[in-house]
Amino acid sequence: MFRRTLLASAFVFASSAAFAAPVTYTIDPGHTQTIFSWNHFGYSNPTANFDKIEGTLVYDAADPSQSSVDVTIAIDSINSHVKKFDEHLKSDDFFDAAKYPTATFKSTKVEKGGSDGTYKVTGDLTIHGVTKSVTIDAKLNASNVHPMTKAPAIGFDGSLSIKRSEFGIAKYVPNVSDEVSIRITTEAMGPKPAAAN
Repeated sequence: MFRRTLLASAFVFASSAAFAAPVTYTIDPGHTQTIFSWNHFGYSNPTANFDKIEGTLVYDAADPSQSSVDVTIAIDSINSHVKKFDEHLKSDDFFDAAKYPTATFKSTKVEKGGSDGTYKVTGDLTIHGVTKSVTIDAKLNASNVHPMTKAPAIGFDGSLSIKRSEFGIAKYVPNVSDEVSIRITTEAMGPKPAAAN
């Protein structure tokens, strides 16, 4: 009896440890958006987004400090829904996509936020060849088995603000705002479990 109880306890402990271990998720580009907005001469607050985003999320529910984010964005995938403006944004007036084809974010620290399911994700954001440390306010939307793929899945929303002039993109400041608000939503997929024998 004692032996069975000991074995059962060991099994529960091992299962819990395995469940709590960090899991690596691959970002699903079809369900991930980075949307940024700015103020235009005080009249409007346009938005644009990037259509090509790749990367990985490592999430450790038991110890968020072991989590991490590594994302790459293709600058030439910018989409303001105005083709002529997209070309201007890609030019050397702004992102200079020919010279700086990607933007990246690599986390350096992940901490719990002020409420359950929220996090402070600090990392190096590189845009236009300039790297600055920024902090994303992130919220966990869900972490479970995806009902369609039957694989582990995770979803987050995030937000931050930057000053574009700090990244060497200062055209038309201050008439077109220096401050840019960024909203992120992402869905990422983990590895499918091995098929049962």
